[in-house]
Order: sequence, then C-alpha cells, then structure tokens
Amino acid sequence: MKAIEKIFESILWNGRLFVLLAVIFSVIGSIILFIVASVDIYVVAAETITVYVTHAHPDNFHEMVVSGIIGAVDLYLMAVVMLIFSFGLYELFISEIELAKNSSASKVLEIHSLDQLKDKLAKVIVMVLVVSFFQRVLHTEYNGALEMLYFSGSILALSVGLYFLHKGGEH
Repeated sequence: MKAIEKIFESILWNGRLFVLLAVIFSVIGSIILFIVASVDIYVVAAETITVYVTHAHPDNFHEMVVSGIIGAVDLYLMAVVMLIFSFGLYELFISEIELAKNSSASKVLEIHSLDQLKDKLAKVIVMVLVVSFFQRVLHTEYNGALEMLYFSGSILALSVGLYFLHKGGEH
C-alpha cells in the first residue's frame, strides 16, 4: 500500500508541471500583445507624420490619434496582466525565479501567495477597464442633459472605485 501511495503522490506532485503550459502560453500572449500595441503606436505615429507633412487635417484627426494611443495603452496593460499571471503561476507552482530574487530591479513580479497574485491581477485589470472606459467615452455622442448626467455619474463611480482600490492597497 505504501508503494501505491508513493506512486500516486509522485504523479500528483508532478502534475503541477502542467502549469507550465499556462506559463508558456501566457508569456507568448504577452509578447504578442506587446508587439500589436507597439505596431498600433507606430501606425498612429506614421499617420500623424503623414497628416502634418501633407497638410491634410481630417476633422476627427485628434480623436483618432488619442483613440489609437489609448487602445495601445489598453493592450500594453493586458500584456502586463498576462506577464504577471505567468510569473505568479511559475513562482507559486514550479519554482522561485532566482534571477528575479537576486536582482536589484523592482519586485513587482515577485509573488508569494495566490492572494498576492489575485490582488496584483485585479489592480491591473481594473486599470485596463478604466482605460477601456475612457476609450469608449471618446466615441460617445451626448444628446441631452440626462446622458451628460449618466456620464458624470459613471465618472464619479469610477473615481470612488479607484479611491477604494487605492485605499485598500495601503492596508
């Protein structure tokens, strides 16, 4: 019976290595998002240069530039979420990352518990949602006082939420 228990425990313990699939593909997803966001910024920069060189200034040009940059920031933040997720999973289930431990760089990616991983991911995800909100606001048309009131209320709710998120992080 002891031999079966050892075999079962060995299989169970080594089963944690399947987490490597999530780690590897999260890193790949993060790299893809960083590349896509960078290409988006490059496209916005190229379009801006073209507009100013040719003096063809479309009516909604500033809105297009701001929207493109905010969209890229959104992608960068999602890439950071994927990166934090992969680092956290690796450190929690596989092994501590010695290079990070011995580095004098920021300890933002150092994760020691599932709650720490969850908190870091939640904060970055909230920032992704905030950036997405502002990107959507750029394209919204307001046709009355009630819609402006809703807009003001949403900004107030967002501000209160960010306040409590920040306040909760200090304790």
